[in-house]
Amino acid sequence: MIYNYKRSFNCILVASIFVMAGCKAYQPVVTPALKNVPDSFVIATSDTVGIADVQWRNFFADSLLVSLIDTALLNNPDLQIAMQRIEAAKAIVRRAKGAFLPSVNAVASTGIDKFGNYTMNGVGNFDTNFSENIDKDRTIPYPVTPDFFLGLRSNWEIDLWGKLKNSKKAAASRLLASEKGRQFIVTSLVADIASGYYNLLALDNQLKIIQRNIKYQQDALDIVRVMKETGRATQLAVQQFQAQLYNTQSFEYSTKQEIVQVENSMNYLLGRYPQSIARDSNTLNSTLPSIINAGIPATLLTRRPDVQQASLELEATKFDVAAAKAASLPSLTITPYLGLNAFKANLLLNTGSVAYGIIGGLTAPLLNKKELYASYKLAGANQQEAFYRFQQSLINSFTEVHTGLNDIENKRHMQQLKSKEVEELRSGVSSANDLYVAGYASYLEVITAQKSVLQAEFELNDTRKDVFVALIQLYRALGGGWQ
Repeated sequence: MIYNYKRSFNCILVASIFVMAGCKAYQPVVTPALKNVPDSFVIATSDTVGIADVQWRNFFADSLLVSLIDTALLNNPDLQIAMQRIEAAKAIVRRAKGAFLPSVNAVASTGIDKFGNYTMNGVGNFDTNFSENIDKDRTIPYPVTPDFFLGLRSNWEIDLWGKLKNSKKAAASRLLASEKGRQFIVTSLVADIASGYYNLLALDNQLKIIQRNIKYQQDALDIVRVMKETGRATQLAVQQFQAQLYNTQSFEYSTKQEIVQVENSMNYLLGRYPQSIARDSNTLNSTLPSIINAGIPATLLTRRPDVQQASLELEATKFDVAAAKAASLPSLTITPYLGLNAFKANLLLNTGSVAYGIIGGLTAPLLNKKELYASYKLAGANQQEAFYRFQQSLINSFTEVHTGLNDIENKRHMQQLKSKEVEELRSGVSSANDLYVAGYASYLEVITAQKSVLQAEFELNDTRKDVFVALIQLYRALGGGWQ
């Protein structure tokens, strides 16, 4: 008997050594060094507190715009989808936590067995029924033996190497990443609504410019017609002035169509059907702060939601790699059960039918090692991809801020020069009209002056709008708007 125990122990020991020897050590995943973010923006005037720290309700002073953003945050389809992604990520975390606990199943089962006459069970059952030591309740049904079970069965994997722990950490990181993804959508949504709002204001102002120039051109046309009647102008001059007026009137309808398109685009972001957008035309005439403080670039790591999301995704892939590596190592599983077991239904509730047991096993993959290794390589590739996405998000965020700062600075200078250009051209139109009436200028010079001032006013209007949009985009690029 002692020899048999030693022999069994030796067999188990040899088998364990064989299993452990089959566990191949995987090479660790090594990512490149992260490129350092520059210490400061060249054009920034200060490195203290940036505009992105301002809550968006305070950043936008227009109450109508604030109301539109509130509506978008409540009804935007993309934001609602992002919320469901967060709920899905929470469910995955709960599932990962549940993997640490044993599964317990209530079982009520029945079955039958017909053992062969030349098997141990067949011979044993047949012989037992002839034993004088058993009563009629212990008589085994023959030749078909039923089996009834009522009780609990459990399965519990012991997390020896951290596979379940790392899976849980990966799920938790992705939950945080999904929240950062929602914040990034909020940031982009706030910027898109504000940009669309200022675009509408610019189109409204453009419509006023067109209508004002239509009046000027109509007055010029009336003067030419009078001059033609007195013989001081030709029919060609009248036709040219009339054509110029038609051309400007056509701009009015194209601008109205642009307004409809922008309103519909904004209504889509607001999660509602097309309708008019309430707006304050005086907002476009407000002034920007003289100093735009971007803050230090390092704060992008803790401010921009997309950068934080990429960082959390990278962290999750590291846990995935650790879990994939642990999956190749032996796993310990414990399978207990407790219940009532009998081969006759009327004996199932008898106290003598109580049965229990437990099985513990250490298993290690042998034939599917290639599959597990492929899973590890896949997790490693995903980690490398996540690293490059994180690096990409840092470069992109810094580039966007640097571009935005220069854009605001250059657009301001453009606006100042365009304002002076419009003033000169408006004076030129008045001078051209006077000279034409006095006979010192041709009608072509008047028409050219009218075209020039209209085009310049369009460009000034767009430049003024672009300055505000550039500030909004800088606010978004710095991670503002999601608070």
